[in-house]
Amino acid sequence: MMQAPCQKIVWDVLPAIRAAIAVGLVKCGVSQVEASRMLEIAPSAVSQYLSGKRGYRIEFENEVKQSIEQLALDLKEGNVDDLVSRICDICRQMRDGGDQCDSQADHCAL
Repeated sequence: MMQAPCQKIVWDVLPAIRAAIAVGLVKCGVSQVEASRMLEIAPSAVSQYLSGKRGYRIEFENEVKQSIEQLALDLKEGNVDDLVSRICDICRQMRDGGDQCDSQADHCAL
């Protein structure tokens, strides 16, 4: 069955972005509970992201990976006014880079 690009974003890309941000936050010393508060998601979701049970279908590379790491750092430092906008920027950055996140691939490279 053919999947619309927006379905791919909702089911795979956005969870993968949130997972990568959660991992980045924890690597920066933020607790899972605090990471969940920052991302406005349940602590159980953060736990599942960290264990690879959720959001694991895509590995980010290059500029997108750098943007995700910067967002995690900005969140930790309290420098994010609009999280949704920043996540949308990362998603847009992926699309503008010509990466369609093919359903057969597990890497999103620019």
